[in-house]
Amino acid sequence: MTENQTWVTEFILLGFPLSPKLQGFLFGLFSLFYACTLLGNSIILGLIWLDSRLHTPLYFFLSHLAIVDIAYASNNVPKMLANLLNKEKTISFVPCIMQMFLYMAFAHTECLILVMMSYDRYVAICHPLHYSVIMSWRVCTIQAVTSWACGSLLALVHVVLILRLPFCGPLEINHFFCEILSVLKLACADTRLNQVVIFVACVFILLGPLCLVLVSYMHILFAILRIRSGEGRRKAFSTCSSHLCVVGLFFGSAIVMYMAPKSHHPEEQQKILSLFYSLFNPMLNPLIYSLRNAEVKGALRRALWKERSM
Repeated sequence: MTENQTWVTEFILLGFPLSPKLQGFLFGLFSLFYACTLLGNSIILGLIWLDSRLHTPLYFFLSHLAIVDIAYASNNVPKMLANLLNKEKTISFVPCIMQMFLYMAFAHTECLILVMMSYDRYVAICHPLHYSVIMSWRVCTIQAVTSWACGSLLALVHVVLILRLPFCGPLEINHFFCEILSVLKLACADTRLNQVVIFVACVFILLGPLCLVLVSYMHILFAILRIRSGEGRRKAFSTCSSHLCVVGLFFGSAIVMYMAPKSHHPEEQQKILSLFYSLFNPMLNPLIYSLRNAEVKGALRRALWKERSM
């Protein structure tokens, strides 16, 4: 460890270099998006908790996805909103490392939760007679705990490798939060090990799960085409299409961000991509599931009807 690293106490988040008026506008817009994220995911959680018809493995995993989205947005967005209003855009070293750990842990966990949801749909459509045995509550709980544990452990590996690096000025992070690639650029030591671990982690947590999801949905598609009932086909397409939309949005933006050649998207474009999966994805997920999922829409109607009749 060098002496420079010992005395690092804070970083400067450069954020978006915009005029004060435009920053004020973005503060209002992003605050609205953040409020919609909290409200939408909270409604999904409330519906799953209150409606016994949604007490199934699919909605068990959807509740975890809603929790991840709330936590993921709350880890990055409040600091970004504060920096849009403040002239001093500093963040202390320890909170920066914590923010980095949490955003990676939540991102990894969401990848694995999406895989569990696709596996649930695969079993439900391709092996309906064995569904209750294969997707028992014990199995679902183990899958959820494994997703959270693997996501957190992988994030911890990244943080430990970051902490071994010395940092020297200028300590300006060209981002709106402590994103790992932007922080690595400030290290005054060889970061090749970190880059290799990030690439391996992307293969394990992005490409691997995405391939599993695609294989699952190939089997699901063939199974749906064999369903004779038109109502059965519509119900299957309803739940599967909403999940595929969420998978496409999340994995697509993450793969472009971390696996595409860096020359293809400069730093400002990286900020927009980060903003997409930090704020827009968590806001869009409950909208997608509520608009395209008949069971969620039915639960919402029942909840509103019960509220009116009281």
